[in-house]
Amino acid sequence: MRLVHYCVWKVDLEMTVQSEPKGTVLVVDDDDAVRSGLYWALASDYQVLQASSRVEACSLMNEKEIQVVVSDLHLPPNVDDIGEGLALIDMARAQDPPLQVVVITGSDSKRAALEAVKRGAYGFFEKPLDPGELLHIVSQAARMRRLEIENRRLREELSRPPGFTHLLGGSQALERVLKQARSAAATSATVLLCGENGTGKEMLARAIHQESPRAAGPFVAVSCAALPETLIESELFGHEKGSFTSATQTRKGRFELANGGTLFLDEIGDLSSSVQVKLLRVLQEREFERVGGIKTLTVDIRLIAASNRDLEKEVAAGRFRQDLFFRLNVVPLTLPPLRERQDDIPLLAAHFAGASAARYGQPTPELEPGLIEVLQEYEWPGNVRELENLIERLVVLSSNSALGLEFVPEKMLRVLPGAKAGDESTLEGAVEALKRRMIISALQSEGNKVAAAKKLGISRSYLHRLINEFDI
Repeated sequence: MRLVHYCVWKVDLEMTVQSEPKGTVLVVDDDDAVRSGLYWALASDYQVLQASSRVEACSLMNEKEIQVVVSDLHLPPNVDDIGEGLALIDMARAQDPPLQVVVITGSDSKRAALEAVKRGAYGFFEKPLDPGELLHIVSQAARMRRLEIENRRLREELSRPPGFTHLLGGSQALERVLKQARSAAATSATVLLCGENGTGKEMLARAIHQESPRAAGPFVAVSCAALPETLIESELFGHEKGSFTSATQTRKGRFELANGGTLFLDEIGDLSSSVQVKLLRVLQEREFERVGGIKTLTVDIRLIAASNRDLEKEVAAGRFRQDLFFRLNVVPLTLPPLRERQDDIPLLAAHFAGASAARYGQPTPELEPGLIEVLQEYEWPGNVRELENLIERLVVLSSNSALGLEFVPEKMLRVLPGAKAGDESTLEGAVEALKRRMIISALQSEGNKVAAAKKLGISRSYLHRLINEFDI
């Protein structure tokens, strides 16, 4: 039997077909002769299964792992219609999204074939069929299935919490903390994270969880400062139906939800004394009762607490229980502020620039040397969070391929080296300091005075005068 002469599909015919591992192809057609021809065209490279109807094909797809389906659109019980063929495509893609379907159609049915492609078919052939071309498109469809599976795997990996690798930086101050955190992660010991707001305490808590034996369990984060006093007990320990006016049903608390995993209590220094007592009991006994309940519940959790306050001072002032502090302070870790991690700032800034650019569909910008200098001189009261927000702002506002000083807040420019102390006290002095920094940045980024003058929007002669004036 002579099989077809040409075909149409979605992949470039000039693409080199590499040797493929032997997989399984399902051939679906109600014509015995066509099925036989398809079988012999594919059997040398694939295991070939055959079906004469959609129902029979569905049964085989449930039983076998199939890489590609090659199917006629006109299938019984109504061979005059393409409904069964389209239904087969829908079912195959719903059951196994990476599964590729190649349809066979007559030369007068291109519209039907295009409809099949819209429904998710990989491509189509027109009868009569050519064995070489059939083998090529099936090979490409099988390759596409493997690529889709690999892409899914990569997306799943990227969606997982990345552990300590996501904590960027190589400064000694950060490395010292991470070394201790890695040791703690291997255990179920309670960890107390201290540090200023914005230093990345929750990120470190997630990393400890992800690198721990509890990684497969839940990570439940609670901001104690964000919960009203009247609700915090219910949020932490849950409540029984009818325990208070709005308790219309029984609800699990965060301790129950974190069972088998990690509970992260951020800003734990904001807890009231009554909640502190109950928390102490949970840590000691690993048991509690829901609000309004009498049944004692047990939990298996790892607790990580965090605070931007000095809890030892809070204990001395009588605002935090000493016995609870000792329970929490098993493995204390203090995250350094960003001002103590100057060497990490270029890496962090570049990372945030790339992430922001990707978020807004822009190419990743470079960071001008002048900007890096500014970032490293600034004190960063908001720490890493403030840096991230600034870089996002620069990415959004800048129309250049590189981020410079154009949209940097004036308060940051005033702390730069070369800006005299007296300059900051007057408007004229602040303006002159800003000019000086912009000139330096332009010279550093452009590499020559002609290009720098063009970037600044001034003449070369005026740039020369300014260079002399500011002793650059």
